[in-house]
Amino acid sequence: MYVASVRPSERVKGKVPGTVVALGTVSLLTDISAEMVTAFMPVYLLVTLQMGYAQFGILDGLYTGATAVLRLVGGQVADRTHRHKAVAAFGYGLSAATKFVFPAVGANAFGIGATMAADRAGKGLRTAPRDALISLATPPDKLGAAFGVHRSMDTVGALLGPLVTFLLLTNIGIVAGPVFVVSACFALVGLIVLIAFVRENRAEAKSGPKPSIKAGLALLKDTDYRRVTIAAAVLGLATLSDAFVFILVQKATDVPLAALPLMPLGTALVFLVAAGPVGRLADKIGRWKVFLGGHVLLLAVYVLLLAPGTGYVGVGVALLLHGLFYSATDGVLSARVSTLVPESLRASGLSVVQTGQALTRLVSSVGFGFLLQFAAFGTAVYAAIGALVLSVVVAWRMT
Repeated sequence: MYVASVRPSERVKGKVPGTVVALGTVSLLTDISAEMVTAFMPVYLLVTLQMGYAQFGILDGLYTGATAVLRLVGGQVADRTHRHKAVAAFGYGLSAATKFVFPAVGANAFGIGATMAADRAGKGLRTAPRDALISLATPPDKLGAAFGVHRSMDTVGALLGPLVTFLLLTNIGIVAGPVFVVSACFALVGLIVLIAFVRENRAEAKSGPKPSIKAGLALLKDTDYRRVTIAAAVLGLATLSDAFVFILVQKATDVPLAALPLMPLGTALVFLVAAGPVGRLADKIGRWKVFLGGHVLLLAVYVLLLAPGTGYVGVGVALLLHGLFYSATDGVLSARVSTLVPESLRASGLSVVQTGQALTRLVSSVGFGFLLQFAAFGTAVYAAIGALVLSVVVAWRMT
């Protein structure tokens, strides 16, 4: 098993490195942009364009899965060139550019799908290099806390994005152009902050084998790394996308459709409060235990969907559990994987795990979309519960 080495010149004991704070600011601004679009899309596609759940599932799958292959590319290029910041900047820039394309494609489903795929391709390129920058600047015993701080700042953006969309829709109606233009502006500011304020030390050689595709694949020979990679992918197969969770919660609780764009706020607020403490808890009791526990919380969300007509109380409980699920998984997994990968292959190692998750979540979105389209609501929910129970058991037995 590989363990990250510590460079005292770059890391200050007991404190979150400046690199983490700077990248957190970038993610905050970028997530405002991304979550504006995420909050707007279900209403726009299902209500305005009258798409069916199957079509929505395909587009949502593209939105999730388009990152898959490019995560590997981003990780490989970053490790081979030692330019994690430059690769991340390209990814952030690509996502920012797509926000200006959305208004041009209008109601064309193919154009929307292609633009969503390009947006997520940018995310795929930047995620592993960004997480590598965080892990390389942080002592191994503080990784959970560092990723928790980063994800907390990221979640401030996730909290503000839907609110900005809601305010725009309230004042101008369901009009796509202004939403995407404002979203693009936030993304551009985030890119500027990355270029101007994130520091990267490329002069010092990183420990471990020379980066290459062969070396990246060789990581799977390590038993712990292989088990974590496969288990994370299995759990991704049974994890419904945020869009479907919010749609199901709205349908199950019978709250007005107008509340749908605001639901991400609840998840983001809980995530914001809990990400730091849960990250520190993961450092103390074990990151994989916390990661699996998060999926048990997600299972509780699915079970709540079987109690119809619970109104805003049901929405509140579901979003509380959903936010805790993210606190226990997003960032905690990256912290766990970082301790299994040598520094020279850090971005590549993270990207392999993230790619497995992205591919299985693509399958999940497409499959559940068709299931919700052609089966009863209860049948779809029971299928989701069964799949998640099986996945948690398999992941637990594997690790």
